Amino acid sequence: MRRYSVVLMPDEGGYSFVVPALPGCVTQGDSVPEALDRARDAIQVYLEDARAHDEEIPEEEGPALVCVLDV
Repeated sequence: MRRYSVVLMPDEGGYSFVVPALPGCVTQGDSVPEALDRARDAIQVYLEDARAHDEEIPEEEGPALVCVLDV
C-alpha cells in the first residue's frame, strides 16, 4: 500500500485538493469527507494509468509539510 499526502483547499463552496507527489492529480468535493473520497479515487486512477503505460510510479519522500504564512 502506498501513502500520499493530500492538501485540501477551500474552493467555491467546497474543497479542491492537490497531491504534491502526483503532478496533475486533482479533483474536488462539496465537503471534506467527499473531497477525501474523491482524492482516494483520483490517486488510484492516477496509479492505474501509470501502470498501464509502464510509467514509473512516484513515491512520496515523506509527508507534505503545509505552512500558512501571513504576508
